[in-house]
Amino acid sequence: MGLEPAEHARRPRLAISAERIFDGCGWHNDSVILIDGGLVQRIAPRDQSAGDWPTEIMPPGTVLAPGFIDLQVNGGGGILLNDAPTPEAMRAIARAHRRYGTTSCLPTLISDTRAKAVAAIAAAKSLEGTDGILGLHLEGPFISRARPGIHRPDRILSATTDDLDWLGELSAVGSSMVTLAPECVPAGFVKTLAESGIRVSVGHSEADADTLTGAIDDGLSGVTHIFNAMPAMSARQPGIVGVALTDQRLTAGIILDGIHVDPLVVRAAFAAKNHSNIALVSDAMPTIGTEQDHFELMGRQIQLLNGRLVSENGTLAGAHLELASAVKNAVTLVGISLDDALRAASLVPARFLGIEHHRGTLSAGARADIVALTANLDVLTTWIAGKPPEITDPRTVRRET
Repeated sequence: MGLEPAEHARRPRLAISAERIFDGCGWHNDSVILIDGGLVQRIAPRDQSAGDWPTEIMPPGTVLAPGFIDLQVNGGGGILLNDAPTPEAMRAIARAHRRYGTTSCLPTLISDTRAKAVAAIAAAKSLEGTDGILGLHLEGPFISRARPGIHRPDRILSATTDDLDWLGELSAVGSSMVTLAPECVPAGFVKTLAESGIRVSVGHSEADADTLTGAIDDGLSGVTHIFNAMPAMSARQPGIVGVALTDQRLTAGIILDGIHVDPLVVRAAFAAKNHSNIALVSDAMPTIGTEQDHFELMGRQIQLLNGRLVSENGTLAGAHLELASAVKNAVTLVGISLDDALRAASLVPARFLGIEHHRGTLSAGARADIVALTANLDVLTTWIAGKPPEITDPRTVRRET
C-alpha cells in the first residue's frame, strides 16, 4: 500500500512548514515535514530543516495532520456506489471527499444483489489501492432483517457456506471489510473471512453478548456505526453495545454528525474505549460535495432536511457528513481533544485495517498523505503521497525554493 519504486523515484523532494504538526501520536511546533519520493522522511524543527528543499509555508494557525481515512463512504459528488459499482464511480466519490481532508477511503456498497457486489469487488480490485481507494466495504447483505435501517429488506440475505466463495474474493482487494450480523451466518463463516485478511465488523445486528464474543474470538474486529441499527444496552442485556464498549479488541466506528448519536453518548464511548479504538466514519451519501437536497436510493426517495437524510417514512438514510466536519464536531460538540479527534479520523482506522505503519501517521517511512486545517478546523488543502490536488484553496500556501 506504499509507493512503487518507479513512482517513488518520480516524486521530488518537498518540505511543508507549519506552526503545528500532529504526527498521529504527538505534536511538533514550528516544524517542517520533509518528504522524499512521496514518503515522509522526518519531521524537523524549522531551524534544522534542509534549507535547499522546495518549501510550502502554511498560513499562521495552520495544523498539519495525517490525511483522514474513512471506512464507510456510500457516496459523494452526486454518486451513490450502489447505482454504479465501477472504478470511475469510486474515483469520483474519493475526489468528492478529498476536499474534506479524506485522503483514503473504503467505498461502501450497502445490501444489494450478488451481481452488484461482485462488480464492486472487481472495480476495487482494478484500482489496486490507487486514487485514494484502499479497498471495499460491503455493508451487508448478511445482516439482520430485524435491524435493516435503510437497507432494502428484499436485498438482505441469510448466508451459506457457498457465499464464502465469491465473498472471499475481497481478500485480494487491498484493505477491505464486511459488515454482517454474526447471528445470521453459519458457524466458521466469520473465522474464514478473518483468516483470509478481510476485516469483519458487526452491524445491523441483534447478536447477544455471547454470540458477539464468540465472533470476536473467531476474528471479528469492528463495530459498524455503534449505537445505530443495534439494540440499546440495558442492565441485564449488554448486547453489542456493551461488548463493544468493554472489549478492546473491537474498533467501533461512530457517525458524529450530532444526529445519529447524542454528543454525551459519544463522549461516553470515547471514554470507555480509552480514546484509542473509536474511528470516525461519515456513512456519507451522494449529497456530499454537491448542492443537491435529494436522491434516489434503490427506488426510495431520500430527502435532506435540516442536515438529516431521511426516507419518506423518516428512516435515517446514511449521513450528510464528511470527516472534516466529524473531527470538528468531536472537538466542538463533544469536547474531545483535538489529538483524539484527529487520531480517530486517521491512525485508528489505519490500525483497524492493519496499515498503520504507512497510513494514518506522519512517522518516517509513511506515505505523505497530509491534511492542512485552519485554526477553526476547516480544510485548506491535502496532499496524497506528497502531491497536492490540482485545485488548491488560494489561502493555503506560500512557496519558497
